[in-house]
Amino acid sequence: MSNDILSALAEVLEQRKHAAADSSYVASLHAKGLNKILEKVGEEATETLLAAKDAEISGQTKDLVYETADLWFHSLVMLSHLGLGPDAILQELERRFDLSGLDEKAARTGKE
Repeated sequence: MSNDILSALAEVLEQRKHAAADSSYVASLHAKGLNKILEKVGEEATETLLAAKDAEISGQTKDLVYETADLWFHSLVMLSHLGLGPDAILQELERRFDLSGLDEKAARTGKE
């Protein structure tokens, strides 16, 4: 996957963060505040989980991909609302890349 689409989307999200609430869906989410954005992230997470369960049974992944895209999108809106972008997450993933998952988890001392 190209980081270009994440960068382009992050730019659009930043532009819409300060737009009039009636001008775009993203602007309306920002206007409603963090709790509404978190509600959408939770809703999309649930839909992604259900789609994954369905995909396991049916072998069809189209809905899983669709719902995961919604989850990622709303997660990016959340990050944007809090002044972050996808680069912060990509940097953290890069930092973890050469670590054993078990070692990384143990290093978090108390975080689960």
